[in-house]
Amino acid sequence: METINMNMNGGNKQVAADPVPFARSYQLEALEKALKQNTIVFFETGTGKTLIAIMLLRSYAHLIRKPSTCIAVFLVPTVVLVNQQGEVVATHTDLKVGKYYGELGVDYWDAAIWKHEVELHEVLVMTPQILLNALRHRFLRLDQIKVLIFDECHNARGKHSYACIMTEFYHRELASKNLQLPRVFGMTASPIKAKASSSEANYWKQISELENLMHSKVYTCDSNSVLTQYLPFSTAKVKIYNHMDIPHMTVKRLEDHLQKLVKKHELSLSGPGISESEAKSAKKRLNKLLSTFMFCLTELGIWLAMKAAEVHSVEEEDVFVWGKMDVSGERVVRAFSLDAVKIFSASMPCGPQWSIRNNLTANMTAGYLTSKVMCLVETLLDYRIVSAIVIRNLLNELLPELSGWRTEYTAGAGNNSVLQSQSRKEQNAVVEISQGTVNIIIATSMLEEGLDVQSCNLVIRFDPSATICSFIQSRGRARMQNSDFILMVKGNDLSALSRVKAYLASGGIMRKECLSHAHLPCEPLGNEMHGESWYEVESTGAIVTMSSSVALLYFYCSRLPSDRYFKPYPYCDINKELGRCTLYLPSSCPVQTIIVQGKPKFLKQLACLEACKKLHEVGALTNNLIPDIPKFQYDVKLQDIVLAVHERLDNGLDDLNIDLGADRGKLIVRVKYIGYMTLTSEQVALCQKFQVTVFSVLLDHNLNKLHEYDQYFESNGSAVFNYLLLPALRAHQNISIDWKCIASVQYPKNASQHIHTDCLSNKGHMHTKDGLVCCCMLENSLVCTPHNDCLYCITGILDGFDGNTHLVLRDGESVTYKKYYEQRHGINLQYERETLLNGKRIFSVQNYLQRCRVPRPKESSYSSCELPPELCSIIMSPISVSTFYSFSFLPSIMHRIESLLIAANLKSMVLDHCTQNVIPTLTILEAITTKKCQEKLHLESLETLGDSFLKYAVSQQLFKSYQNRHEGLLSIKREKIICNATLCKLGCDRKITLFLNETSSKSQGFIRNEPLDPKTWIIPGTNCANHIFKEELLSSRKFYVGKSRKIKNKTVADVTEALIGAFLCAGGEIAALAFMAWLGINVEFVSLPYTRNFCSNPELHVNIRYLESLLNYSFRDVSLLVEALTHGSYMRPEIPGCYQRLEFLGDAVLDYLITVHLYLKYPGLSPGLLTDLRSASVNNDCYAHSAIKAELHQHILHLSPDLHRHIVETVSKFKEENSVATFGWESETTFPKVLGDVIESVAGAIFVDSGYDKEIVFQGTLRFQEASSFRRNKVAYATVEVEAHGVVYKETRAEGIRR
Repeated sequence: METINMNMNGGNKQVAADPVPFARSYQLEALEKALKQNTIVFFETGTGKTLIAIMLLRSYAHLIRKPSTCIAVFLVPTVVLVNQQGEVVATHTDLKVGKYYGELGVDYWDAAIWKHEVELHEVLVMTPQILLNALRHRFLRLDQIKVLIFDECHNARGKHSYACIMTEFYHRELASKNLQLPRVFGMTASPIKAKASSSEANYWKQISELENLMHSKVYTCDSNSVLTQYLPFSTAKVKIYNHMDIPHMTVKRLEDHLQKLVKKHELSLSGPGISESEAKSAKKRLNKLLSTFMFCLTELGIWLAMKAAEVHSVEEEDVFVWGKMDVSGERVVRAFSLDAVKIFSASMPCGPQWSIRNNLTANMTAGYLTSKVMCLVETLLDYRIVSAIVIRNLLNELLPELSGWRTEYTAGAGNNSVLQSQSRKEQNAVVEISQGTVNIIIATSMLEEGLDVQSCNLVIRFDPSATICSFIQSRGRARMQNSDFILMVKGNDLSALSRVKAYLASGGIMRKECLSHAHLPCEPLGNEMHGESWYEVESTGAIVTMSSSVALLYFYCSRLPSDRYFKPYPYCDINKELGRCTLYLPSSCPVQTIIVQGKPKFLKQLACLEACKKLHEVGALTNNLIPDIPKFQYDVKLQDIVLAVHERLDNGLDDLNIDLGADRGKLIVRVKYIGYMTLTSEQVALCQKFQVTVFSVLLDHNLNKLHEYDQYFESNGSAVFNYLLLPALRAHQNISIDWKCIASVQYPKNASQHIHTDCLSNKGHMHTKDGLVCCCMLENSLVCTPHNDCLYCITGILDGFDGNTHLVLRDGESVTYKKYYEQRHGINLQYERETLLNGKRIFSVQNYLQRCRVPRPKESSYSSCELPPELCSIIMSPISVSTFYSFSFLPSIMHRIESLLIAANLKSMVLDHCTQNVIPTLTILEAITTKKCQEKLHLESLETLGDSFLKYAVSQQLFKSYQNRHEGLLSIKREKIICNATLCKLGCDRKITLFLNETSSKSQGFIRNEPLDPKTWIIPGTNCANHIFKEELLSSRKFYVGKSRKIKNKTVADVTEALIGAFLCAGGEIAALAFMAWLGINVEFVSLPYTRNFCSNPELHVNIRYLESLLNYSFRDVSLLVEALTHGSYMRPEIPGCYQRLEFLGDAVLDYLITVHLYLKYPGLSPGLLTDLRSASVNNDCYAHSAIKAELHQHILHLSPDLHRHIVETVSKFKEENSVATFGWESETTFPKVLGDVIESVAGAIFVDSGYDKEIVFQGTLRFQEASSFRRNKVAYATVEVEAHGVVYKETRAEGIRR
């Protein structure tokens, strides 16, 4: 036994609490407890447990802040929570946060990458398996971690990653008396994840097991009454329904039909072309579908069983994952689902007059719906409130007709789930219900933990909760005042009713047991490691256990060489009678066979553990127990390419870098001018034929188009070319054309007559499809294999491999190459003793400019394979695989260069009228590239910037020019100038697009609105390439434009605003104004006196001295301050005007200032995030918050009783909410628009009084801070600050996260 005290935290010194001002009393008490000892916080869902974790991190911040090598780790059970909790920590602390999950490729990281991440970040938010792997490989150490947070820590049981972290590392370190252990902090809504028990002692047994495993004491409040002071709780209600079975004969008949259907489709899997393993996988899937359909039939009814079959037949690729199958097996399974639809539909009425919603009672009696489903529908209809997918279909069928509601589903992928992970869809469904566009979410248990539905006032358990934890968490999803939690229970199911009763009492019992045993210390688990064996590397401390050895061995084998015929993996032969396991490893592995004896249950794990040990001993696994595979280097090297054009490219385009997102990393292409060269017409013709041939091979992957191009060149000779792309050789920084490679296109068609007698390789000759060929001509060549109509690059000759060499197929069968080709292709090799060739499939041309491009794993089609020479026909030789690989990037490179030329042409056209020659061509390209191009570079940021400047400039001009016009007229005039219709017309008039009809521009002109599609990319030098450009005369210059495309008017307006933003960010306001003048918007920033009727005795109306102190600004004309605070209802002869004109101006000034500040402060911010931050920072609610915080509402002059009442109610509600505000809870106060308007009018007043100096507005008066965190999936946080009397009032508002 060991007493819990500060020593549990190792060498950590006493840490002072750093709470947030809006924390509740129970949260502060929990924080105090967590600072003293390892703690598990046990509070209901939605009570703000995450805020306690945030305050704990803030308290430990001084120990983990860089340059400290220590970190904090925040563990969450799902990927969705990684992003959610990571953003929460970043929002409410100043710590640097890193977020980690499997899709980032962390499985392939080494010690150097992890070291870099630790140096870069202070809090690491991740899923637990990632930390467990990092600890096992000794990339991270437990003594580095100061705070270790477990979200949803009730999952710590069995072999869960939470439990493994504690048993494999924490308790072993504790047993060794290591004092440098992290502070452990767990969060849960239920410390028990099991079924309810009638014994209180059993409750404590499970709680104590969690405490001992986590080496932490559970902290909770005395009763729910403590929490109900702050939070609404749902009322649990039991809805009993009378179960009515579907007619037995109907169920039996449908089951018989489905079973016959399964047998029918199983027979179709025995045909040629489907391997035994593929057929086995498809049969297994057919039987799973049969079980699924029968479950839906008995639980939901015939109609929903039919809907289930429809879903599996049409949505399978997007929703379901049962393990990848071949195309033939997939087709059979899909056909089975379609046939099942027909079987179910045959048992129901048909015709246009029948609908499932016509007579629900009759439909239930007939078995089309079950009584359970009817109970669900009746419950929803009674409340009149605002398996998952198929029930969504029912509700969308019924409820829009009956109530106008819309339903969505959301489901996660558990260990046994057949649903793909749909985190984006899940979050979108939750956001839609909070916005009111979705009224009902049908969810699996995924929604119990991880995603929050804030505006939920009814939760219905369609199926009983499996555990106490599931019951408590699903009940906690109903967060609104007076919400209900309904449990549907079958009328005669006494055991279910008993479980519900136990669940309802469980919360109080668990709380009682935790409090009554709070004085007992935790029992250390020692060094037992689940009682299983492990292997530890003495030099590093890296370990592998029996349970983790299987995954490690499979991972090691996956890193071994493979080809399209063989994927290496270990194979176990277990003899249960003898208690012996023989483990066979791939031939490329230095350890071939492992034999172990033991209990049959653990034989495979024992063998894998022994294999890992042996692999480490021979050096195949490093001291970190990762495969000793050299760091990835491209097996195909890149080659220099020469771009030959008629005239030198524009300035700035002949020396630039282009970033491409290659499949396995990032590729930076350097474009540099190297000089002139002269080509003869024969050389040009040869070069054209070469590049057309290479691109045709890359784009089409067959010879059909190639023959068409050959005929074209034979009939037309050398065509007029736009540019040539030629392979080059580099020697001592000198670049020359690789004419030998280019001449490969001339390889003789009659290859049988080509016997190479001058070969220096002395490798002899080989028999090919076309005859005897010298080996040196085969080693670097492009060949075709007619038996499968594929093209390959030959990269070498495989010494030691011939037709009699054995290869292992995917199903483990070992055959010779000769037998393989005979069985698979019906080919009898004639020269079986000839050495095989190493061939690589032709690369696919892709859009490497695409943003958010997910790197794909190395495709099997790109892997090397062994080819008998006699099956190969040479197409080009000599040409290396490097040439084809390099040329596969050229469509993307040329697309970017052509786009830059378009931008340079537009820039030249503008510069004929504007003298601001400081705008980079790349910035112009950014402004004319829309998001539809799917590139990292697009106009959204510049559009946001240009929009704010345009509004600011035009507002200022109108304010000065029309000093006697009210705000309504000014707004109308401004809207007329800056509206999309006007901007579109101005852009079209200036030939940004060439001409326009009523709805769309028919020519793309300078606007880039489509992504690169390699399939439609025009090969330079072909006949179709001569017709894609047409000449236009614009501004006395000749320009070449592409084909006509339709483009929306709004897109033209967006590009126009983005161009304003481009000139603004690159050349300043003068350049932006010059571009606006070129467009036709003439604005001059000339100071004009602001003439108006002055207020007499302003000091009688407002407390000028106090307000100037509050605003930190002294007015030269105090009547402007009075005008800024005067509402339209305050009609007094001594105050001739109201704040509306100043609010009109101040709105534009603040919008522009904050947008520019965000753009300059965060230059690396994504365009979408910049737009979201601007929206979160510049809105009436943020301004109204500031006004109330600074008590500016007390100084507004008005005579409206309704406005007075609304302000009083708002302020009262605001203060009430603020006094009990919890982390992440959105204020539901509706603010009067006047409060926000006053902030804008005061800013306008200062702007005018200071001589239109916007810097004074930004720095000296109301200092607004941009949204301090991120918006993701429509979840936004905004922070606004206002300084008064030297005190900074700060308000953070959040939407979308409640924990």
